[in-house]
Amino acid sequence: MPQNFHYILQMDNCLILHRKFLIMINTHDDFNSFVIDVTEGQLEVYKSSFQKNDEFILIPEFISKGILTRMLLDSERCKEDAHRSFIPKHKKGGSVPRPILKKKSPVLSSLYESREILYFFNQLTGQDLNLCPDHDLHACALYLYTEEGDHIDYHFDTSYYKGARYTALLGILNRSECLLEYELFHKLEGQDIVKDASPVEPGTLVFFNGDKVRHRVTPAGVGDERVVLTLEYVTDSEMSLVTKFVSNMKDAIAYFGFRNVFGTKDL
Repeated sequence: MPQNFHYILQMDNCLILHRKFLIMINTHDDFNSFVIDVTEGQLEVYKSSFQKNDEFILIPEFISKGILTRMLLDSERCKEDAHRSFIPKHKKGGSVPRPILKKKSPVLSSLYESREILYFFNQLTGQDLNLCPDHDLHACALYLYTEEGDHIDYHFDTSYYKGARYTALLGILNRSECLLEYELFHKLEGQDIVKDASPVEPGTLVFFNGDKVRHRVTPAGVGDERVVLTLEYVTDSEMSLVTKFVSNMKDAIAYFGFRNVFGTKDL
């Protein structure tokens, strides 16, 4: 449990220790900003649902409206730094990597680095999750679907680390016809694949094991706009030199460009 977990609870006289916890982040100009309010009973329901659904959960209205407004403002500041990529028949869209978010978005960076949010995800998974190393541009990134046809086809969030990789998606803006379509139990023999879809409205959390859940985002229409924050956590942050190179090449081609990944001009 985070060291300031008890302190957060004691700040509010209406809360009883161990019955409810509030996840907070430092937004620099408003230190005590409440993000998530989860009762102990809700947490148990979330944990059960996550495990029963092949390590996948979708929670609407997870982020408070006040913080969501700040997230939207921060994402607007970062849009001009988005790198757009296009892979025929697989992906088209914009991405903003972790270093730019750390520089221009205190709210989005604080969400990823929050010990309270990490504690919440540890409770869901039953794992001791870690933040990714600084060189991983995907650890905290924005995905932008702002042009007609922006999408990403079916894929897994494959872990290039020695441990498992878990992905969190937080909806920031959705004025689009895009859907997150996902398939559960895809790798379990004898288990029927369960298919579903969600628009991932602002404030919604989607959290899943990247190696288990096959998913895609359907194409954006004319005038559509969709912004999502992705956060990445791993059970072991070690990565071999070979897999690090493969991961970097994938990020350079499909997401952030060679200049952002390797510090060189785009090829």
